[in-house]
Amino acid sequence: MRKLLTTLWLNPRWQLAGIGLAGLALVGGGVVLAQTLNLAACQLCILQRMLYLLLGIEALLLLLAARRHRLLALLMAVTAATGVFIAGYQTWLQRFPQGISCGGGGQAWWEQFVDWAGKQVPLLFEASGLCSEAGWVFLGLSIAEWSLLFFSAMLLLALRALRMSGPRRR
Repeated sequence: MRKLLTTLWLNPRWQLAGIGLAGLALVGGGVVLAQTLNLAACQLCILQRMLYLLLGIEALLLLLAARRHRLLALLMAVTAATGVFIAGYQTWLQRFPQGISCGGGGQAWWEQFVDWAGKQVPLLFEASGLCSEAGWVFLGLSIAEWSLLFFSAMLLLALRALRMSGPRRR
C-alpha cells in the first residue's frame, strides 16, 4: 500500500487527477452544506464553485488524454491561481467590510454570468448571499478562508506536477 501511495504521489498525472477529484468533492460538500444549514451562496462563492468544477473537468480531460499533461497541468495551475485570487478577495471583503458589493459597484460581466448560470442550474449556481458576510465558520475560518487554503494547496500541487512533467534534465 505504501509503495502504491508513493507511486501515485510521484506521478504528476495522478496528482492532477487528485486536484480535480478534490474540486468535485468540495462542490458536492458545498451544496450539501448550503442545503443542510440553509446557507446562501454569494456571487464570489458561486465563481469559486465554478472553478472547482472546472478543475474537475480539466482533470477528466487529463485522464482521457494520452499526452498534453504539461499543458493541462499549466491550465489547472491557472485555474487554481484564479481561485486563490477570488477566494483571497472574498476573504478581504469579509475581514474588512466597507459596504462594498461583490463587484465593487454596478454589475460586472462575471456577476451577470453568475446570475445567468443561477437561472439555468439553481441548485449549483444560485447566488443570493452577501459576499462580505462570513456566514458559517469552522475552526475559526470562514468558507472563503477555507477555499483560499484549498485553492492555494491545489495551485502548489499543480505547479509541482507541472515541474515534474517537464523535460528531464541529465
